[in-house]
Amino acid sequence: MSDNVSTENTGVTGYANGPSLQEINGTVAIPKSKGFWKNLMAFSGPGALVAVGYMDPGNWVTSIGGGAQYGYLLMSVILISSLIAMLLQYMAAKLGIVTQMDLAQATRAHTTKRIGAILWVVTELAIMATDIAEVIGGAIALQLLFGVPLILGVSLTVFDVLLLLVLTKLGFRKIEAIVVCLITVILVVFAYEVIIAQPNMGEAVANLVPRTEIMHTGQLTMALGIVGATVMPHNLYLHSSISQSRKFDRTDPDEMRRAVKFTTWDSNIQLFGAFVINCLLLLLGAAMFFGKATDQLGTFGNLYAALQDNRLAGAVASPLLSTLFAVALLASGQNSTITGTLTGQVIMEGFINMKVPLWVRRLVTRLVSVVPVVVCTIIYGGNEAALDHLLVNSQVFLSIALPFSMIPLTVFTSSKKIMGEEYVNKKWVTILAWVCTAVLTILNLQIVWGSLSGLF
Repeated sequence: MSDNVSTENTGVTGYANGPSLQEINGTVAIPKSKGFWKNLMAFSGPGALVAVGYMDPGNWVTSIGGGAQYGYLLMSVILISSLIAMLLQYMAAKLGIVTQMDLAQATRAHTTKRIGAILWVVTELAIMATDIAEVIGGAIALQLLFGVPLILGVSLTVFDVLLLLVLTKLGFRKIEAIVVCLITVILVVFAYEVIIAQPNMGEAVANLVPRTEIMHTGQLTMALGIVGATVMPHNLYLHSSISQSRKFDRTDPDEMRRAVKFTTWDSNIQLFGAFVINCLLLLLGAAMFFGKATDQLGTFGNLYAALQDNRLAGAVASPLLSTLFAVALLASGQNSTITGTLTGQVIMEGFINMKVPLWVRRLVTRLVSVVPVVVCTIIYGGNEAALDHLLVNSQVFLSIALPFSMIPLTVFTSSKKIMGEEYVNKKWVTILAWVCTAVLTILNLQIVWGSLSGLF
């Protein structure tokens, strides 16, 4: 595929951009072997970068808080959110592979300039809101682990860009490997802490089936928070781009089917891992803090302190648990920083076709997100509660932005003109996608309304 000419087999017209994330597009070689495991390993990686968005710092407070307030009741909410995520990410990856465009490029190609500009602004703000959570999580983790003042910790997150630049030079596989390692750190830390906490697994498994108690006001509010913090708009743009990183013959129908099949396997496996981690977070909250003073668990710092407080965490409380919690938070922040920066590049190139040096794109994305965090830190004198409030507000904005990515994705992947006869969504997939889109949009609007009501 050339930089300025669209391929005829995509079924899309008016496409004049270069490949999405051109420096990594089609750079990972795929073996000729037809063996399932070799193919799965070759296609594995993009799903891990996507799964990061489902276990970022923005998810932590809601999942742990849900367990602390309502025990194991909301396990089913995490399960349903994960299944919806699998559906949406499958459609996003398929869009990228089949059309050779990411969601931003496809949206730009199928809307007017005015609508495209509006969608670009909303999406850029969503990327900024996502990055704010990662900056805050990373800065707080540095403070908890090393006593680094918040303002300095926030400033240090700018240098994450340099790490990503180095990794990009080494190849996209290195980025995938780093992300998988960090996810493994998070998984191991919380698996260990949950084992120590000894949750009631029978009750937890039983609550994977939804119960009517979830519809009560307090439980429903927390459930909405978990759902709203789980499905993020930037993941749809990212997956539609990095799903194109594998190198194969796009004119060969068998090769295309193989790419869609194993990319879907990769996505679902990695999202299952994110589901497990979110369950561990809820299990930790339920096993250690259910029935305790949950008002003392509202910030990362409070959670860190609670894990070594016998009055809250019980006999298993220890400084080791707190330290491991902070290590996992730092790993989560670093992971989400990598994926957030990549998504910023996808958005900039896809919507407005802006070509700037790689380091400039990385640095601008990070600096734009750091500024509001620095301002908030200075104004409130490094008060963590203020940063946590900013984090919550950033998640609320993501709720507003979500329909702006879900609706185009559903429209495009349900179009035979865009996807072709073979890859267009099956009717049941289209119906399910629209139901999920409608439900998530309504739920997120309720979150926004509740947040606005709290201001008056």
